[in-house]
Amino acid sequence: MELLIRNSAFCLLVLWVSVSVCDCEVLMYGHVQSPLYPKPYPADLNKQWILEVPHGYRIKLTFTYLDIEHSANCYYDSLKVLDGRKVLGKFCGQRSTDAHHPGRKSFLSSGNRLQLVFVTDGSNPDLQPHLGFSAFYQAIDVDECSSPVSSEDSGPLCSQICLNTLGSYQCACHHGYQLRDDGRTCDLQCGGGIFKEPEGTLSSPGFPSSSPLRLNCTYKITAKPGFEVTLNFSDSFHIEQVYNQGHCLHWLLVTIPDKPAQKYCGDKSPGVLHTGSNMVQLEYYTDDEGESQGWSLTYTTQRVKCELKKTIINGKVTPDFPQYFYRDYIHVTCDKGYKLMMLGKEIRSFRSMCQHNGKWHLPLPECKIIDCGDPRPLLNGGVRFLSGSNNEYRSLIQYHCNEPYYAFKDVHHENFSCAADRKWRTSDENAVIPPCYPVCGRPNVSLSGRERVMGGKAAPAGAFPWQVFLRTNGRGGAIVIGDRWLMTAAHNLEVENLTKENVKVYVGDVLVSELMKHQPIPVESLHVHPGYKNNAMRTNFDNDIALIKLSSPITFNSNVMPVCLPPQDTKLENNGWVSGFGLTETHTTSNNLRYIKLPVVDQDTCRTFVETERATRSDVAPLTDNMFCAGFPEGGEDTCSGDSGSAFVAKNNEEYWVAGIVSWGVECAKAGKYGIYTHVSKYTNWIQKTMEENQ
Repeated sequence: MELLIRNSAFCLLVLWVSVSVCDCEVLMYGHVQSPLYPKPYPADLNKQWILEVPHGYRIKLTFTYLDIEHSANCYYDSLKVLDGRKVLGKFCGQRSTDAHHPGRKSFLSSGNRLQLVFVTDGSNPDLQPHLGFSAFYQAIDVDECSSPVSSEDSGPLCSQICLNTLGSYQCACHHGYQLRDDGRTCDLQCGGGIFKEPEGTLSSPGFPSSSPLRLNCTYKITAKPGFEVTLNFSDSFHIEQVYNQGHCLHWLLVTIPDKPAQKYCGDKSPGVLHTGSNMVQLEYYTDDEGESQGWSLTYTTQRVKCELKKTIINGKVTPDFPQYFYRDYIHVTCDKGYKLMMLGKEIRSFRSMCQHNGKWHLPLPECKIIDCGDPRPLLNGGVRFLSGSNNEYRSLIQYHCNEPYYAFKDVHHENFSCAADRKWRTSDENAVIPPCYPVCGRPNVSLSGRERVMGGKAAPAGAFPWQVFLRTNGRGGAIVIGDRWLMTAAHNLEVENLTKENVKVYVGDVLVSELMKHQPIPVESLHVHPGYKNNAMRTNFDNDIALIKLSSPITFNSNVMPVCLPPQDTKLENNGWVSGFGLTETHTTSNNLRYIKLPVVDQDTCRTFVETERATRSDVAPLTDNMFCAGFPEGGEDTCSGDSGSAFVAKNNEEYWVAGIVSWGVECAKAGKYGIYTHVSKYTNWIQKTMEENQ
């Protein structure tokens, strides 16, 4: 009867009567234990274990526990360890102090097998209080090379070099020799060869022993492109020469491409040779007599170096290495405010690689200062340089408006500098140029007190720069309130078959004769207040207000300037100025712009006047809260026909604002009669809304 036990760690064969062959896998370690362990072992046993590890290994056996009935010479119960025919030990007892107890001692086999035999007698058929044993075994590598002789004969395992391996060994030969088919013996073989490894060693055949005669050995060391070979000869160098003549009897010839070959002999080592090439050839020659100890060297390969001689002005090279070699990359970046330039063109980025020939694949670029281009022009303004030139980085400019006719709304003389992103920016990184807004209601000419329109004093140039000479079906006036917007009386535009092409607009002079020399300003659109009702009989002037949008903006100057608009429902001043090209006291149209200063009439007085007129005349329009009266009770000064649509302006803090529009009246300049004006502040919201919706 036989029992086969296999576990994940070892192959163990238990023999009851006879030894059987095990076909299981031979592993590297395992455990072996007595039957029933860790319970007491039975009586009348005779069991064997054969422990086996792979060839080339020995077995190390260590007991982790042993408790076998003690007797003299282990006569009754015992465990025997056999190494072939040799008994390594016969064990029993309980304590390491017992004579035949193994204690912590390990046992090493001479080969790859051990045998264990466990015997118990039958004198006590009951279970004994002894637990038996537990042992661990493992494979231990055999150093065959440490043995001076082989197992086959009295010679060495290897004739030159023995290399121990796990579970075995290998033989090798010195350089210049070749291993025979028997795997042990070396023969001289000076065929040289090609060495492609990045580093290695070479020596003459037999070195450091004397070189054989009649050698002609060739060795070639080659590295990949981009690498250079360096030879480092040892100090032990001897190649025979005739000392008196310096003639080499034997020699070592070193050949490097594109360089003269160098022949070496004598006792002086060449030392370190930097070939500067990825290929080098060595030829070793000995004749049929003499004696040379030979040579040895180590060779290494290094990457080809690329020189970086030029520095980058206003830039830097990264990474910053002391030296650069094959396949190293460099990047060039410019300092803030500078740009990369190559061959006269700007490039976004730069990277260059060190090539195998020691040259960079791209030449270094330059860093040139950036420029922001010409500053954007400012409508109705300008720009001046404060510092710097050519619009370069950090150049400082200042925008300004064409004063006194235009001004910034909130910012005055804001400075811009050329920033690194090539935009002109303020100190708070703002790139938006503030627009120039028209200055309203500030003419250059001051007005005197009380002159008349009808027969009044001619207005000096620039005194009423918002005055517009308007021609539709007849002569009228309008008011400049923006660079593309005019305000007038609605009844000026409520003419039969009137189109925007029929509306003629003239600005910039106080003489009609001069105005008519110029082409009228084209009109884009007309906007009559929706509350105004066309009345051919002129019997209703409520909401007598309209806007005219021009096709192109007006450029303001001393002769053309807008008047200011009042806030909604602004209270009227006590008096104001009115100008126009209307009828004079001689009932002729005036070539000159004329003006007069008039007081604002109390609204009750105004209402009484209108109601009185309406009581006797059917052609007098009613007065509404959207109108006010101005004039002198004694008459004599007034606006008249041809002045409709012109401005009644008031002054506040040196600024003129439009209070009214010349609308209608009853008999110009008569005592007890007043001119009636559209109250502009009643329409400020409508004016602004109309302009916003028709931008």
